[in-house]
Amino acid sequence: MKRRNFLHTVGLSALAVKSGWTANGFHPDKTFPILSGESKATRFGDTRDWFFKNRFGLFVHWGLYSIPGWHEQHQYRLGIPRKEYEKLMNVFNPVDFDPDKWIDLMEEAGMKYLCFTTKHIDGFCMWDTKQTNYKITNTPYGRDILASLSEACHRRNVPLCLYYSVVDNHHPNYPNQGRAHELPGPEEGDQPDQEKYLEFLKAQVRELCTRYGEIHGFWWDANRLGVHDPSVNQLIRNLQPAAVINNRGFDEGDFSTPERDFEKDDHRSFERLTEACQAVGIESWGYRKNEDYYTDRHLIRSIDRYLARDANYLLNVGPDPRGNIGKTESGILQRIGKWYHAVKESLEETEPASSLSSNKQVMLTQRANTLYVHLSSEPEGNVVKLKPFTTAPRRAFLLNTGQPVEFETVLSPWDHREKQPYLRLVNLPVNELCNTVLVIKLEFDRPPSELING
Repeated sequence: MKRRNFLHTVGLSALAVKSGWTANGFHPDKTFPILSGESKATRFGDTRDWFFKNRFGLFVHWGLYSIPGWHEQHQYRLGIPRKEYEKLMNVFNPVDFDPDKWIDLMEEAGMKYLCFTTKHIDGFCMWDTKQTNYKITNTPYGRDILASLSEACHRRNVPLCLYYSVVDNHHPNYPNQGRAHELPGPEEGDQPDQEKYLEFLKAQVRELCTRYGEIHGFWWDANRLGVHDPSVNQLIRNLQPAAVINNRGFDEGDFSTPERDFEKDDHRSFERLTEACQAVGIESWGYRKNEDYYTDRHLIRSIDRYLARDANYLLNVGPDPRGNIGKTESGILQRIGKWYHAVKESLEETEPASSLSSNKQVMLTQRANTLYVHLSSEPEGNVVKLKPFTTAPRRAFLLNTGQPVEFETVLSPWDHREKQPYLRLVNLPVNELCNTVLVIKLEFDRPPSELING
């Protein structure tokens, strides 16, 4: 790499290192040092640890709602009577469904696991459940979608997680009260009974956890009942010990689930295990005709921002009524995959290290003597100052393209009061590569944390 005007530098005082238990009861991982301001949830120490090796996954929202092609909450948002909506079951015939094509696309995008919607708030079941007739095997298609998908995932060694909505706008015992995602109230013939509905729910959970081989996750949604019952998750753990469970069900589960950009996201690390989720479509998670789409840049920055902080990330697509993932959605995943495969060494089996620099415009990860600089925010210029680093790397290059990156340690005008030259990465191709996230690899002779600790 080209080194510009290298000056003798001095060491800096050590940064404080946090240790001990966090407020949420997670202890730092003892297998490597924890940096100032960083936190890492303890690995489970059991078969759930697959979750830490497979950080990027595909989310799939698919069901009857793909037929009208407006939103996965079609019935709820438009106030469609149940008897009218359930007629969609009579025409649902996804003859193009091929789970291997989904997995091919998933792997092309760099994704390592898949989360599938078995039942959304409309109550329609995408497996051959014995608890209701409102299911995929009673459609013209007549086959168990989940069975086909799970077979393909097991054959190709892809961890499979299952989404399940607690709200069920079809079941006669579900106590609809007009809360979020619910019908305004009971419909003709309903017999609201929360206890009976929960018996139904547990029976379905048991089916999902016993009839489709090993399951790697259970993704609850929409617990509008507000029921706290740890025994439900314990049932899953007893039947599927490798399954991680999210925090939207009947207790806090294993991880939190920030969605889209609904939550403030200016923190540099997470105090508990996190899996963010986002859809490629702006309006809907399910298939939507004439959908509006996020830019590649927005999605790539979002993915990088979470993965660089030791979080997982689910990116969602909605197949059409025939079972195809459309050209636009496929193209987005393929372009993301080109970026991800180029930079994945900076995101897989690395430590979050953003606290090593006071520059809040970048994210940092590290492994051994290597530091990765992620430009996941909008670059303000073609330079990155890595204050308080004063030592130049042995070499630096851009993972996106493999090209060398220029660097220098010179006194810049903004640092005249400190009289201290800091490491700067200069002449970065931010304009030429403005539709992506640049990741720069810096190779040092020592671990990066030692360089700023004197």
